[in-house]
Amino acid sequence: MNPADLHAMAREERARQEALRCRIMVCAGTPCLSAGALAVLDALRQAVAESRLDAEIEATGTGCMGPCSRGPLVKVAVQGKPETVYERVTPELGRQILYSVVKGRRPPTASPLPPDHPYFTRQMKIVLANCGSIDPERIEGYVAAGGYDALAHALHEMTPEDVCREISASGLRGRGGAGYPAGVKWNLARKAPGERKYVVANGDEGDPGAYMDRSVMESDPHRILEGMAIAGYAVGADQGYIYVRGEYYLAGRRLEAAIRDAERKGLLGSRVLGSNFSFRIDIRTGAGAFVCGEETSLMASIMGRRGQPWHRPPYPAQRGLWGCPTLINNVETLATVPAIIGRGAAWYAGIGAARSPGTKVYALAGQVETAGLIEVPMGTTLREVVFDIGGGIPGGKRFKAAQSGGPSGGCIPAEHLDTPLDYESMERIGTIMGSGGLIIMDETSCMPDVASFFLDFCRDESCGKCIPCRVGSMEMHRLLQRITSGTALPDDLRRLEELCDLVGTTSLCGLGQTAPNPVVSTLRYFRHEYEAHIRERRCPADRCTMAVEQEPGPDGEALMHALGAPGEVR
Repeated sequence: MNPADLHAMAREERARQEALRCRIMVCAGTPCLSAGALAVLDALRQAVAESRLDAEIEATGTGCMGPCSRGPLVKVAVQGKPETVYERVTPELGRQILYSVVKGRRPPTASPLPPDHPYFTRQMKIVLANCGSIDPERIEGYVAAGGYDALAHALHEMTPEDVCREISASGLRGRGGAGYPAGVKWNLARKAPGERKYVVANGDEGDPGAYMDRSVMESDPHRILEGMAIAGYAVGADQGYIYVRGEYYLAGRRLEAAIRDAERKGLLGSRVLGSNFSFRIDIRTGAGAFVCGEETSLMASIMGRRGQPWHRPPYPAQRGLWGCPTLINNVETLATVPAIIGRGAAWYAGIGAARSPGTKVYALAGQVETAGLIEVPMGTTLREVVFDIGGGIPGGKRFKAAQSGGPSGGCIPAEHLDTPLDYESMERIGTIMGSGGLIIMDETSCMPDVASFFLDFCRDESCGKCIPCRVGSMEMHRLLQRITSGTALPDDLRRLEELCDLVGTTSLCGLGQTAPNPVVSTLRYFRHEYEAHIRERRCPADRCTMAVEQEPGPDGEALMHALGAPGEVR
């Protein structure tokens, strides 16, 4: 296939869609599937067949539409009319929607989301542009939406150096958490000596409450393949790997199908799009280890070794897979590349914040009216995300905090609701953007308990290679358990803070280095809750069960006698 063939395929698919009277799209992402979307899709397809309207109406599955807590979601696109999204659709309601299209009437029991709902109007979709609009299992839909045009442009009109310069000029930063400039990493890999080089897409997304990469892999797999191919051309690699979290079965299956289709069409493999560039992509499935999200552990896993980190430098761009230069980027980062190459670095750099350009995908979860997947310009405030897009806190409760960045991040309290969500602003208030998980908490959340939850996760996911992380995370969690159970002594809080500093500064990889962050940030903003648990044996949020009922003496001797020496657990 050459660029002319690609454009012909796009025209043919667009003509096919325009010939349809209506497209009824059912969200077939994991959240909606778990809510019963497959039964809705089957019912719609059966009703279309029974009505003998196959030539006029298409019922198809798509990727994530966004407001996951309102699923199953159905989008109706009638020619010449605005699209309508219906929430909480059942199989019977799906049939009603279809018959209303046929008869030109509105379904009597349907609940459409208004098109001017802030959840839709306040977003700017680049990475998620196709999610919920195309069938992720048909390459023609992606091509009709402009897919692979950026790859054709790069291969036939740009040099590898041009591509790297464009990525650098865009200001794109890695969306996996650290925010490292993508252009710097690409240039390091391009200039590194080596007969063979690799490109790796990191899809080992393990943060609790985060599913941004999963949705992109499930909803728009060809966007990732195109971004990887452009990266391979830019750095001189002929082999790519997508490392997919083991629990992401649907994402892996759709990526495999997308790779096969792209190879059949000449968009991957030998002489891509009639050029001299060849690029192959394979999938590697993780075994469920959170630490494999760290790039050196990930490479060890790809090579068939135990997923444990190793010292840097040398960095992967210098010496990575099998000793060869390796470019590793997060899935969202690579999914942004086609838009930058297609529309230009200046366009992308003009979006978002000055030092954090572009958009960011967030998984909005927890105590918020509308939870789901959103994409907003960098610099959008937390208040806009929670109250405008997310609809605020349910039940009239007060916002208390947002946990950003998962177990590696920290809590943002109500006093910082107007903080812009960009790398520098979030670092100033003691947290990180991370991969994009945002867990919203209301007044019923206990912050020491929240810290204990994330420490428990880090303790369980530690690979055990270095002592600070292996032992320190266990001891920190033990101290937090004492605090939340009302069995801690005042000295335990001092020991907890000392351990946070020790583990964070001496651990080998990012897991251990950032494991104390939830404790540090909750202590910074909610220290009074820790002190209430320790000194008053009381949980201000009424969530923790206090184990010690007797009142301590003025000097704490009664409590010490009951519990033992500091650090001792009975």
